[in-house]
Amino acid sequence: MLKVPYVTGYLSEHFGDDGFGTLSGYEARGGYRGLRQALDTSPEDLIELLKSSGLQGRGGAGFSAGMKWSFMPTDSDRPKYLVCNADESEPGSFKDRILLERAPHQIVEGILIAAWATGAEKTFIYIRGEYAFPADQVDRAVAEARERGYLGAKVMGKDFAHEIVVTRGAGAYICGEETGLLESLEGKKGLPRKKPPFPAQYGAFGMPTTVNNVETFSHVPHIVCKGADWFRGFGTEKSPGTTLFGVSGQVQRPGLFELPLGTPLDEIIFEHAAGLLEDRPVKGVIPGGMSMPILPANQLDVPMANEFLRERKTMLGTGGIMVMDDTTCMVRVACVISYFFRDESCGQCTQCREGTGWMNSIVERIERGAGEQSDLDILLDVAGKMEGQTICAFSDAAAWPIQGLLRHFREDFEAHIRGKKCPFPGSFEL
Repeated sequence: MLKVPYVTGYLSEHFGDDGFGTLSGYEARGGYRGLRQALDTSPEDLIELLKSSGLQGRGGAGFSAGMKWSFMPTDSDRPKYLVCNADESEPGSFKDRILLERAPHQIVEGILIAAWATGAEKTFIYIRGEYAFPADQVDRAVAEARERGYLGAKVMGKDFAHEIVVTRGAGAYICGEETGLLESLEGKKGLPRKKPPFPAQYGAFGMPTTVNNVETFSHVPHIVCKGADWFRGFGTEKSPGTTLFGVSGQVQRPGLFELPLGTPLDEIIFEHAAGLLEDRPVKGVIPGGMSMPILPANQLDVPMANEFLRERKTMLGTGGIMVMDDTTCMVRVACVISYFFRDESCGQCTQCREGTGWMNSIVERIERGAGEQSDLDILLDVAGKMEGQTICAFSDAAAWPIQGLLRHFREDFEAHIRGKKCPFPGSFEL
């Protein structure tokens, strides 16, 4: 059931304001009021508030944030940590970058509320290595918060101590996976860990750890200030709140749009992003970052929330919407996607290491006119053997887009095989 067709975004309403990224500018617009309120609330009640709000993690998995916080042990005498996953590396996704650049104190406040709720004494913000300016903005915000007494031995004068450490990655996509991130944070190669144990039992440096995404933390101060019912007033019954949709590709107005979850995909493309360049027809749309299966033009009426997208055999992912017009060669799209995943696989699991390489070899062979009809069955067979067989979901993420392209655009692949060349001369160059 959809509740609100459109709302001015609370996460992004001050993005264009001068000074909002500074501590004084953030406080002038009500910043850190949620933290003050949280520190007068018991950790147990805060976790219940988050559960009641229905906030789902905005990093791609969509797991309940309040439930994740509740997994942090309360009877442990070991140090407890939070990790803010700012290793935004999913092609097509750029929402976290803008939050880091324009609203760093909103993230810091969300982290401090989460730390009070979970009993964490330190947070590590792990930022993608290529995000130099966003990392500088976060460094400055952390320093400002520390100087104002929002970090340190007595946060806001209360009996609550917390510190934030900002660290930078080195450009590996796999470190966006939370356990690969933890390995990298510890100075090791970013190889995802087998689970169990889960991070809440054995996380950063072997200590109980809760990992949340940048946007997830950003929602928290607003929920604390305005309540669970307010948050549930946006979005859908199963997917409350707003999210930041990043629209890229062949549209007239690419950009970031904060909208309620459940906003129809065609509304985002044709109203907010102003339709396609030269008013060309849509051929396909990737709805949530490159690892999500593509949708064809006749399925753009889908509400952008996981409960609806799963019915179309895709998912919301990171909300990175990539729009392609009718000149696009979907075999070339498969080449780009398979090359990326082949290059970024950590190589730890055989199905992923070998499967990504084979898929890339096959689609490149089809693209250059040397493919055979049997290659399409081999592609699907390889992709099917990659799902659910590995330590992390990277292998699944590599298989899903190839499966989606063959499900909806098999004729593009068959045309290459029949004609021994690409039948889309107007498509992008590899």
